[in-house]
Amino acid sequence: MARLVVEDDELIVHLSWWEKVAARRRDVRAPVSAIHQVSVEPDWWRALRGVRGRGTWIPGVLSYGIRPHPQGKDFTAVRVRAHQPVVCVDLWRSSPYARLAVTDPDPDGTARAIRTAAGI
Repeated sequence: MARLVVEDDELIVHLSWWEKVAARRRDVRAPVSAIHQVSVEPDWWRALRGVRGRGTWIPGVLSYGIRPHPQGKDFTAVRVRAHQPVVCVDLWRSSPYARLAVTDPDPDGTARAIRTAAGI
């Protein structure tokens, strides 16, 4: 399962090997200084913005990859059948992504750790 981890001055979305294949990407990185807001979305479908882009989207099952929308593009690693909340990290425009949305086994703890690292 994908995990959001802060290492030094970077926020990293660690993906398992099959998630890398589904997303058509390696681990995703963003500077901690680019973090604007961190939230936990209890409904997976509210975390997804835009339309399906590069990656894998199986309706009602998962969304891995890039989702473009008018404000930029989001990176998603969301498993619907897990019925777990999604951690949404909104980033400033200087970042390559507008949002990172990741299904996490400990969403509240992860969000708290990211907020602490970002000083929010």
